[in-house]
Amino acid sequence: MSASVSVPAQGQVEEGGFRRVLGLGSLLAVAIGLVVSQGVMVLMLQGAGFSGLGFIVPLGLAYLLALSYAFSFSELSLMIPRAGGLSSYTEVAIGHFPAILATFSGYVVVAMFALSAELLLLDLIVGKVYPGVFPPFSIAFGVLGLFTVLNLMGIDIFAKLQTALAVVMVIVLLVIGVAAIVEGAPSETASTVLQGDWNPMGAGVLTLTALAVWGFVGAEFVCPLVEETRKPERNIPRSMIIGLTVIFVTIGLYCLGALFMLPQEALTTDALPHYLFATAVFGKAGEAFLVIAAVTATCSTLNTSLAAIPRMLYGMAQNGQAFPQFKRLSPRARTPWVAVLFVAAITGLPILVMGQDAASINLLLLAAALAWLLAYIIVHIDVIALRRRYPNIARPFSTPFYPWPQVFGIAGMLYAIWYASPSPDMTAKIFGCAGVVLAVVSLIAAVWIKLVMKKPLFTPEPIERIQ
Repeated sequence: MSASVSVPAQGQVEEGGFRRVLGLGSLLAVAIGLVVSQGVMVLMLQGAGFSGLGFIVPLGLAYLLALSYAFSFSELSLMIPRAGGLSSYTEVAIGHFPAILATFSGYVVVAMFALSAELLLLDLIVGKVYPGVFPPFSIAFGVLGLFTVLNLMGIDIFAKLQTALAVVMVIVLLVIGVAAIVEGAPSETASTVLQGDWNPMGAGVLTLTALAVWGFVGAEFVCPLVEETRKPERNIPRSMIIGLTVIFVTIGLYCLGALFMLPQEALTTDALPHYLFATAVFGKAGEAFLVIAAVTATCSTLNTSLAAIPRMLYGMAQNGQAFPQFKRLSPRARTPWVAVLFVAAITGLPILVMGQDAASINLLLLAAALAWLLAYIIVHIDVIALRRRYPNIARPFSTPFYPWPQVFGIAGMLYAIWYASPSPDMTAKIFGCAGVVLAVVSLIAAVWIKLVMKKPLFTPEPIERIQ
């Protein structure tokens, strides 16, 4: 089936809808700020500890996989410029069931897992640097409450906050990484790293690609903001591609600096390797650097999630895929306030259930990674399906070298899922946790589509319906 349909890149702003206020700088801050989190800081240092200088290979592969999803999201978000994001693309590509499953598993469930882990990590770091000053969970819930209120106040405030947080965070991480390289270069540890014997194609190095992918997930959070973006046909793709490149350079320097300053074993065995790293570089003053990096990373990730995920729910409600209450916008700030409060609530719940336990935090992060990778596989399938169904539709951005980025992305994400568990004893817990949640989401989605929407599960909607 083909159609000569044109969907304007700028989209249509309905009466009483969103306002276009976000430029390239704001979107770049979203792309970088969501990806670089405390969880990423911990996992990347662990990866460097496992394979030393060889970690650059899985890091490079993960960067290429990230570019593949950036291409797919850019093509879809500009062809279908709706706040619903992945749900809007998927319902016209392969049907409502995968649309709801992809959005809830890849984003709403991830908010429950990854954001909770981020806030718990922040609570642990502040408690370690300032023992006994703050009651347990007070930092986690205080930060969650603050950014919930700020996001309810409007997208303008979000954009200003996000830009400031992302800039400070990247500068601090680069300062720590470069300072460590300069200080540690003459050391024996650095010589061991540089002269070490490592096989770039070894099984151990390549399996770490699954871990490295976690360092690049989330740049697509700019896409649900398309209805509030100025010149989206230019700024959406650029923000993701530039953002992922900045992240690759930052993580590379950060990990190299850590290898120059610390034994690899310390990076893999300590629950807070970023604390060890910062204090190794700057001594006691490193604690202040770490607190700044931790606060900005967590707040940046949380701020972006509280802006983007509610807009996904808003778009799903517009399409009939979620409760109609999620469509409600506050009269003055034009924010989807019901959806913002919902995301805040599901973020806070696991904190109370899991508690301050490092093993629980790693479990949350890895289970979130599985759900997120499933969403990436679906977005690649969406591109392929829509290329076949609508070959003549206007595409303000077309994936270069199609379909190879999609094929590479699907294969790479399946590989990363297979090797998601860092140790055999965690495999059952990680897949069990993710599996139970995905099963519940699948059941709810099937019941909702059949009984509420009264639609078939896998029949795509015509693209004209969501223009």
